[in-house]
Amino acid sequence: MSVTDQGSDRIQQFVVTADQMRQIEERVFAAGMPVAALMEKVAGLIFQRVKTLYPDTTGRRVGVLVGPGHNGGDALVVARELHLSGYEVLAYCPFSRLKELTGQHRQFCGSLGIPFVETVENLRGCDWLIDGLFGFGLERSLSDAIADAINQVNQWSSPVVSIDVPSGLHTDTGTVLGTAICATHTLCLGLWKLGLLQDPALDYVGRAELIDFGLPLADIQAVVGEAPDWQRITPEAAIAHLPLHRPPATHKYKMGHLLVICGSRRYAGGALLTGLGARASGVGMLSMAVPASLKPIMTAQIPEALILDCPETETGAIARLPHGLDFDAYQAIACGPGLTMEATAAVMAVLAGDRPLVLDADGLNLLAAQGTMPTLHARQAPTVLTPHLGEFRRLFPDLGAAMTCRVTATQRAASQSGAIVLLKGARIAISAPGGATRINPHSTPALARGGSGDVLTGLLGGLLAQASPDSPLLEVVAAAAWWHSLAGIQAAEDRTTLGVDAFTLTHYLVPTLRKIIASR
Repeated sequence: MSVTDQGSDRIQQFVVTADQMRQIEERVFAAGMPVAALMEKVAGLIFQRVKTLYPDTTGRRVGVLVGPGHNGGDALVVARELHLSGYEVLAYCPFSRLKELTGQHRQFCGSLGIPFVETVENLRGCDWLIDGLFGFGLERSLSDAIADAINQVNQWSSPVVSIDVPSGLHTDTGTVLGTAICATHTLCLGLWKLGLLQDPALDYVGRAELIDFGLPLADIQAVVGEAPDWQRITPEAAIAHLPLHRPPATHKYKMGHLLVICGSRRYAGGALLTGLGARASGVGMLSMAVPASLKPIMTAQIPEALILDCPETETGAIARLPHGLDFDAYQAIACGPGLTMEATAAVMAVLAGDRPLVLDADGLNLLAAQGTMPTLHARQAPTVLTPHLGEFRRLFPDLGAAMTCRVTATQRAASQSGAIVLLKGARIAISAPGGATRINPHSTPALARGGSGDVLTGLLGGLLAQASPDSPLLEVVAAAAWWHSLAGIQAAEDRTTLGVDAFTLTHYLVPTLRKIIASR
């Protein structure tokens, strides 16, 4: 399992839109950096990386797709260097009008004897391809001959390395503009583009890496700010907000007390998985409020937890919380998994309380059904909502149009609710009410299993219970999402994608964290 980001951690955190990247480049050029010199530098780094990915030159044929702009210029410089290193290079450039610098590189490549083929079909059979058709900022939908060429490439089995973004993807939303290259690798240039970290792009990006070519930090911050709203979660940032260090003379009551309210006779597993996720967080004390009929199961499976048996309905849901339950005894509450829609009284009680709260699953569905979103603004403590897409749409029905960009939609939901919103998906986006957003770049389809979200709820609740009063809660939530996803990745590597059920996932949380810390 690899969780190490290449390049500086600070640079790895930045996420930009096409317009922001354009402004940053303009500042660099205005300061005196020649465009031609920067192109040589960037393309040289791309060449070094692709040579590492595909080191064998003997009899290897490389196809290069050349666009009309500077992305095409980058591709031509890479083609030149590959040719000079002994690779057999074929170039396809279906454009008659090129930017001046790109045209100069085309002319020089021709003088070196690099053949330019008439149709993309001539690249069939190449061992691998370089995609330099379009870079960041593409807005129009691709059609006609260009779309046909891309569709042909996608039908072949040849690996494709895309420069900056796969041609045809929207830089900000990751949506497909008519059609797009299905890349094996995407070498993102300078700074991470927002679209590469959104779910629609994942079928096209392949393995994404950042090519850090040394953009001045001052120029980056002049455009996005010193603490930009959008940040990519990095290992260093996540680890820094985990409660890994404890005073030598501490005791359990200083290490947080979490109350989990979850489960029903029908969904006993949801309570168990939430409790196991909480246990893995290292929380000092764990209490679980469950229907009375579940107490023997919980006591047997999580013996260290204090089990509070609740009066239950005829169908085995929590009818109400126990009389005399004092929320002041807890540093945080996690509520929702497995409750069913009959547990309204319990959910409304925790919403009325003043403890930091993680609300998930049926807790969210009950919140949506009651129409009590204004209650969250009135709460005296932070609330974290962890919806999947369906729950998100029920909670925020007016944000449907914003879903073109999941990050923007999450930001609006956080502003609207006054809560931290964690929108689940292949690329989790987490936003605070002020707009600050963290995007988790790590995930695996192995986590697309029932119960995985329950584990996250327990893990997150345990970390919130341990957080100090001055801890930035957005960062704690981000750390939980990152840890959870890396455990899924490690489990999938060991057991295959099909072998990661939610119960197994709970057993990977602590070993995965230990392995990550040891590797760093």
